[in-house]
Amino acid sequence: MPAVLFFSMLLGAICSQGQAMSREEKSRLRNQVVEMFDHAYQNYMDHAYPADELMPLTCRGRVRGLEPSRGDIDDALGKFSLTLIDTLDTLVLLNKTTEFEAAVRRVLSDVRLDNDIVVSVFETNIRVLGGLLGGHSMAVMLKEGGQHMQWYQDELLHMAKDLGLRLLPAFNTSSGLPYPRVNLKHGVRGPETRTGTETDTCTACAGTIILEFAALSRFTGDPVFEAHARRAMDFLWEKRQRNSNLVGTTINIHSGEWVRRDSGVGAGIDSYYEYLLKAYILLGDDLFLQRFNIHYASIMKYISQPPLLLDVHIHKPLLPARTWMDSLLAFFPGLQVLKGDIRPAIETHEMLYQVTKKHNFLPEAFTTDFRVHWAQHPLRPEFAESTYFLYKATGDPYYLEAGRTILDNLNRFARVPCGFAAMKDVRTGSHEDRMDSFFLAEMFKYLFLLFADSEDLPFDVEDYVFTTEAHLLPLSLSTAPHASSIPSNRTSEEELDDSNFDWTCPNTRLLFPDPAFPRNLREPIRSAVDKSCPRPAPYREPGMGRPPLRAQDFMANNPEHLELLRRMGVSLIHLKDGRVQLVQHATQAVSAVAAEDGVRFMQEMMELSSQQQKEQLPPRAIQIVSHPFFGRVVLTAGPAQFGTDLSKSSTGVRGFVTVAEPYSGCTEITNAEYVQGHIALLQRGQCMFAEKARHVQKAGAIGGIVIDDNEGSSSDTAPLFQMAGDGRNTDDVTLPLLFLFHKEGNILLEALKEYREVEVLLSDKARDRAAIFKGKPLPGSLIEGSVDVQEAEEDCLTEATTPTSFEPVGQSQISTMELDELAPEEVTPAQEEDSPVDEDTSPAEEVRPPEEEAGPTEAEADSAQPKEERDSEKREEPEGDTDSSSQSVDELLADWREDLEAFQQMEKDEL
Repeated sequence: MPAVLFFSMLLGAICSQGQAMSREEKSRLRNQVVEMFDHAYQNYMDHAYPADELMPLTCRGRVRGLEPSRGDIDDALGKFSLTLIDTLDTLVLLNKTTEFEAAVRRVLSDVRLDNDIVVSVFETNIRVLGGLLGGHSMAVMLKEGGQHMQWYQDELLHMAKDLGLRLLPAFNTSSGLPYPRVNLKHGVRGPETRTGTETDTCTACAGTIILEFAALSRFTGDPVFEAHARRAMDFLWEKRQRNSNLVGTTINIHSGEWVRRDSGVGAGIDSYYEYLLKAYILLGDDLFLQRFNIHYASIMKYISQPPLLLDVHIHKPLLPARTWMDSLLAFFPGLQVLKGDIRPAIETHEMLYQVTKKHNFLPEAFTTDFRVHWAQHPLRPEFAESTYFLYKATGDPYYLEAGRTILDNLNRFARVPCGFAAMKDVRTGSHEDRMDSFFLAEMFKYLFLLFADSEDLPFDVEDYVFTTEAHLLPLSLSTAPHASSIPSNRTSEEELDDSNFDWTCPNTRLLFPDPAFPRNLREPIRSAVDKSCPRPAPYREPGMGRPPLRAQDFMANNPEHLELLRRMGVSLIHLKDGRVQLVQHATQAVSAVAAEDGVRFMQEMMELSSQQQKEQLPPRAIQIVSHPFFGRVVLTAGPAQFGTDLSKSSTGVRGFVTVAEPYSGCTEITNAEYVQGHIALLQRGQCMFAEKARHVQKAGAIGGIVIDDNEGSSSDTAPLFQMAGDGRNTDDVTLPLLFLFHKEGNILLEALKEYREVEVLLSDKARDRAAIFKGKPLPGSLIEGSVDVQEAEEDCLTEATTPTSFEPVGQSQISTMELDELAPEEVTPAQEEDSPVDEDTSPAEEVRPPEEEAGPTEAEADSAQPKEERDSEKREEPEGDTDSSSQSVDELLADWREDLEAFQQMEKDEL
């Protein structure tokens, strides 16, 4: 079937239903998208270019090697002005032809691709090579129009080929799968490359090459690129699990063995499936559609549990691999639209939309009962992508309203003076100094297209296919000459049964005979998300007696309890960060009955953990609202189990901070005249948290902030925890008490030192600046038409992923649980289920405190144990000597002063 017809039929079938949005309103929202793009793009050009990315909180560019390493995330940065290249075709789509021409000239004059730097093959391919090819496609289209780019002589294509040649050494493996990283100057072999020793890569990393490499081959006439990409795709297909027809997440690039055998449609696999279908659309090769259909049938049989998409094991596809989903799977409803399977696309999209409305953004990961699992949100565009495709397929104005929600949340919660900042925690609204290039490459494309009519676009988008980075490649490439020069891993055609494949595309008019049909699909999903908090009790075998030790009675320092655990095959391991891990080996129990007792003990411990988890509170926010911050700085804080519940306060508690004397707050406050009516700053240690709260409350304080005394601690690296009471009734404590790690506390102390008067807002989450300064002149510019923050609906933010059943104990079964080791009298478990990676191992139960969630309950008392011993158990001591530790604090203060100067300059600019 011709590729152009395939793509057009799917996106051309429009079904009008619901209350249509007026043309004026669509135009207003479209113009708002352009204004937001201008805000992000211009700030990148003004403050970051030629750096790869913008750091929007400190208004400077992110240059690899000059900023602290963020690990694998930095592999996307290659000192090649990443954001500018990634944005080229977005400029044309948004009718910014003049800016596009200037940007192309900048790329040609300033960008070098021969840097001695190790980059991700996957990220460089989709962002840089894709960006150059998308820019070339736009330049050719504009030149053929006769008005713009008349000087253009395929310069971007020449750069693309240069980059393609620099990526080719990564494919020099026996399997044809590429190394995950390559040195742009030296390749992968030799000591100067600083890479080439890796053995594993993700499925998406190896399977998301074909569109860009095939386009490069057909644009240049050099078949080597497409041949290498096809060989990698062939190898992945050959290595699929033949019974389930699923692929794993990570594969050995030399042997082809699956390293991680869990399979889903999210991180690690996502764009492999996407590129199978889109390779058929772009290249017209039926084999890609055949393979996609086989995979898709297995996805819908094993992974899809509408509206959920849950990972499974490739060898045991009926066995769930985890009980949470990552945000990258939000692209899948859009892919289902291209496939023509609209009903499950509507259902999954609705689930994602309801999670978005609960948390303002899609958390990086969330559980099956829609609680936050990983709280970050780096401004990912996948949900907007699926929203656009569903609107194109159905014409339902409901998806325009979903797009409006995305716009409003970006402006309300992510917009900062120098661009848009990623969310560090969707629960508190705290920011991360990060604006990835894909935000400009993808988000604004899909939002603009969502609200645009055909006359608003400079070209017909249905003549192009979107890559996974939303770069535009012309469908006319399907007719370009190509040939293979490299032996293929292609399997025999005989194993593919054509009768199983869909060769025609359904007309969506026939799928929706009733205009209310999509609404009827969405309604039960909305209700399910709203009522998602309750969880069923764990399964217990009937007729079995109780174990000799109850989980609620267990104490980690009781020798008798430890002996009972040993008899049940349960061992206790002390971890470096202060937690203890319970591991059950059924074969080590003294008898079969004792092994069964061990199973039930672990079940009880998980049930107890689940109950305590429900009592845990999400993190809170401390927002600095005085000059020169005006609400822009938000610190993530831990809550207390006593005192004012900030989640029930619509305004929070606002006041100026002052340091209490004594700083520990463990005796009567001696500077009560200064503390009265203020928020007291206290140091952790020497007494119970509740005792500190009572002393500052007696002195007249309206709130308290406890700052960690462990130098170098930070919410970036340590799980937040909530402060427990002292074992007595704490109803007498009526003020709010929050906890800050040392790094965040130092920011507050330095601000107080610098400005003497610092006002903060204690609340359950960051507040909109318009709401903070309601009724007063708003310092600094805000988006036009901003209104008070709408109160988010009450939800269950704390993660709870306890399994509801327990497998019978086998010889190879291991049950694992990690707990927090607290004061000797108390053990409070938190939990997260991790799945085994070996298909030959029975399911393991592993429960550990989520790093991004409200963490372990902490109680302080010198009577319980010495402070030094307690701290060594809580978290690992920093490595290195005292000087290096002091140096890290000095660097922190230097960074803080630099940020402060940037904020002051912003304030001057705005005034």
